[in-house]
Amino acid sequence: MIDIRHISKNFGKFKVLDDINLTCSKGECIALIGPNGCGKTTLIKSILGIVLPSKGDIIFMGQNIANSFQYREHIGYMPQIGRYPDNMTIGQIIEMMKEIRKSSAPDEALLHQFQLRTLFDKKMRTLSGGTTQKVSATLAFLFNPDVLILDEPTAGLDPLSADILKEKIIEEKQKGKLILITSHLLSELDDLITQLIYMQDGKIRFHKTIEALKRETGEEKISKSISMMLKSGRNE
Repeated sequence: MIDIRHISKNFGKFKVLDDINLTCSKGECIALIGPNGCGKTTLIKSILGIVLPSKGDIIFMGQNIANSFQYREHIGYMPQIGRYPDNMTIGQIIEMMKEIRKSSAPDEALLHQFQLRTLFDKKMRTLSGGTTQKVSATLAFLFNPDVLILDEPTAGLDPLSADILKEKIIEEKQKGKLILITSHLLSELDDLITQLIYMQDGKIRFHKTIEALKRETGEEKISKSISMMLKSGRNE
């Protein structure tokens, strides 16, 4: 579904991505993790077309995304920090996006589960970080995208809302969608992900299925498995 071929990105003399090669298939829920500054955000923005790689290609559903934008209609993106017009209300934001996307059957499950309709008259500038996250999550899933890219999706959410979102992620994965998640909260990922990509210094240190990761390390917890991999110095 997404093939990343020899992607590199330089900002001046600083190489943020260094010859990245990845294949991400439908039906997978993949965690993209690594220390701050490892290149995760740049890689995500490259897939979204926000950042143009210095070299390499990104193939989305068989098509090179270079000089294209239509492919983005197949992606639902939840940023770590959503930024919206301050003076617009929640209702106005959601209705505006429906009008832009012109979806005949939007997925309003999170809209109802987060009870956002009761807050439709609230202006975005008045919202807490957690409520803004709920709006971002709702918009990411609203148009039934084939691919979901979720950047720290549970950050700022209360435990009940985090569980609602995780259940929704599992449901969409079971429908065959590709889901990419970045997170620093590894305990949040145990029930969700099928593969893990660990990045460091702009490179992929390893990309493994969760089953292989646990088998190779003898650990059941993802966080402990990663720690064992890093201590052993093993790569993909």
